[in-house]
Amino acid sequence: MQLFRFAIAGGITTALYTIVYSPLAKYRVTSEQVANLAGYLVAMLAGYVIHSRWSFRGHGADMRQTTIRFFLVSLISYAINTGWVFLLTDDAMLAGPWWWPLVPVLFVTPLVIFALNRLWVFA
Repeated sequence: MQLFRFAIAGGITTALYTIVYSPLAKYRVTSEQVANLAGYLVAMLAGYVIHSRWSFRGHGADMRQTTIRFFLVSLISYAINTGWVFLLTDDAMLAGPWWWPLVPVLFVTPLVIFALNRLWVFA
C-alpha cells in the first residue's frame, strides 16, 4: 500500500517537475540546468507536503529529524537529475534534445528516492 501511495505522490511531484521544466527548457526560456532547478524546487516543496502527510504518514516519529533527512534526500534527487540533464543535454556530453532527461527522471530517480525515503527518512 505504501509503495502505491508513494507512486501516486511521486507521480504528482514528477508531473509538477515536468510542468515546470518542460516549457522552460523547450522554449529556451533558460538553460536546461536552470529549468531543472526550477522544477526541482516546485517538486521538492510539494513532495514534502504530500509524502509527509500521506505516503509515509505514521512513519518517522521525530519530525525535525525526518524533515532534515527529507531535504537531504531531496538534494540527492536534485543531484541525480542534474546529472541526467548534464549527461543528456550538455554540448560536451550527448547534446540531446531538452526532453531526453525526462526519461530517467521519470523512471530511475523515483526508485532511488523511494528507497531512501522508506529506509532512512521515514523509517
